Amino acid sequence: MNFPILSSLILLPIIGALFLFFTKDKNGNNLTAKYVSLFTTLVNFLISIYWISGTTDVIKLYELGIDAKYQNLLWLAFFSSFAVKTPMWPVHTWLPDAHVEAPTAGSVLLAAILLKMAGYGFIRFSLGLFPVASEVFTPLIYGLSVIAIVFTSLIALMQEDMKKLIAYSSVAHMGFVTLGIFTIQQQGIEGSIIQMISHGLVSAALFLCVGVLYDRMHSRLISSYGGIVTIIPKYSILFMLFTLAALGLPGTSGFIGEFLILMGVFKDNFLVAVIASLGVILGAAYMLWLYKRVVFGKLVNKNLTKMVDLNKSEYFILSCLAIPTLFFGFYPDPLINTMEVSVGDLINMYNNNLINK
Repeated sequence: MNFPILSSLILLPIIGALFLFFTKDKNGNNLTAKYVSLFTTLVNFLISIYWISGTTDVIKLYELGIDAKYQNLLWLAFFSSFAVKTPMWPVHTWLPDAHVEAPTAGSVLLAAILLKMAGYGFIRFSLGLFPVASEVFTPLIYGLSVIAIVFTSLIALMQEDMKKLIAYSSVAHMGFVTLGIFTIQQQGIEGSIIQMISHGLVSAALFLCVGVLYDRMHSRLISSYGGIVTIIPKYSILFMLFTLAALGLPGTSGFIGEFLILMGVFKDNFLVAVIASLGVILGAAYMLWLYKRVVFGKLVNKNLTKMVDLNKSEYFILSCLAIPTLFFGFYPDPLINTMEVSVGDLINMYNNNLINK
């Protein structure tokens, strides 16, 4: 059961890349205290599990089960770590600041890798080890997830910094992930996994797109741009593709994940699904609003005429992310077939453990 330790260790190179532990943000706030929660470790709770069950082997723990009287406390302990790493509302505030302070490479690693560790943890441990507690706390997850989806989408609409906007959109997208996981439905969990894969591709690409502009103009402010479609057309096309994928356009990987998640949620709780559906509308609003202001409109800033289009390495990297984004949008069967049996077994084990407890 090395995941909790490894999931904390994986933060070391990422935080090192961000240079945040001994720095201050632009407002003079010490970032050390703010980011120390990222290093939340589950070692103490692993000791507790070993004391209760006599092993930390995940497969054996699945077979033995954990006594129901301990599950609520242990579930909350794991949740306190995974909620920060997802991140879930209201412990999401570190993410926008981290992206703003990070270089492009740091933002890509943060969005594409780090956030997915928590989703895996929820599936592997929260559902697998603590089914009774998961059933008890599902309303909590639903509540926090829909707040994250709607609230952070509204915040994204107000952003003037491109990185902050994409960061808040990440919180909203991960809200869909946690929502789908705790439906305990085949479509919901499969949709969450696909959404994590899609978000890893699309958000990484969006941060790279911001990095391309920043390298040329040294500004992330939306107001600094406008009318660049005729100046850098190749960039504009790829940026459009990832923008549409982020809002869940059919034919992109973003649509498959969100659609399956909402199918699973509608089966479990109609009201929650209706509220979560607002996030799809708001997602289209802030992503299209971003694209319109950056790419279209009048060319007010004359310095933009000096910009050069994507070089070969930039074009290659963005194309490598665009191909799977489109491929899995039109043909998600390889992903679904790969996870179908495992998700089915997880749900059966979850239901059997509930009956036995």
